[in-house]
Amino acid sequence: MSEQGSRAVGRAGAGRPGVPNATVARLPVYLRALHALADVGRTTVSSEALAEAAGVGSAKLRKDLSHLGSYGTRGVGYDVGELVHHISSTLGLGQRWSVVLVGVGNLGQALAGYGGFDDRGFRVAALVDADPARVGEVVAGLTVLPLQDLPRVVREQGVSIGVIATPATGAQDVCDRLVAAGVRSILNFAPAVLQVPPGVDVRRVDLSNELQILSFHEHRKAALADQVVSA
Repeated sequence: MSEQGSRAVGRAGAGRPGVPNATVARLPVYLRALHALADVGRTTVSSEALAEAAGVGSAKLRKDLSHLGSYGTRGVGYDVGELVHHISSTLGLGQRWSVVLVGVGNLGQALAGYGGFDDRGFRVAALVDADPARVGEVVAGLTVLPLQDLPRVVREQGVSIGVIATPATGAQDVCDRLVAAGVRSILNFAPAVLQVPPGVDVRRVDLSNELQILSFHEHRKAALADQVVSA
């Protein structure tokens, strides 16, 4: 099975069954907007205001939140704290997840030092690299371990999520090692499509693809501007 996105939430105690994949993908965006509102002291928010903050239509937002059993109150809107709780529960953020990061190049080091993981309930438990020259380095307070230690790290640290920040050439091997060690959720920053067995979820963050999409939009805007000048 090729690399895939998140499945719908259906596990008992980890959200309501049958939440669509597209809705799951938008929930972190809503959660980020809600945290920003809470930080400035807002206790309630209308669907229109929350939708604008999240960059989606209000009808789509209301439909998404209805899958969580959150319908808001007419004339009042949504309780910010309650909605944060519902979304966090659906995303499984009520517990702290241990993460192993494989690859401590420039990107890996930046990810290791990112404070947002800890703030949102993710603990970077270990750093691993295949390069013997990197083993033993201390990055973000953690000592880099050799790739062959990955099974032990996963077992001893209770790792649930693997993050791949290696070059494309080594990504599949790292993925296979993570799966063999029992990791069933993988975040892939390598520019490679990974092959995984059923039951393993992979999310890919391809920065070069995103830049190429922005390049398309810039190219289109430039072409439209040329048409206006020529008219």
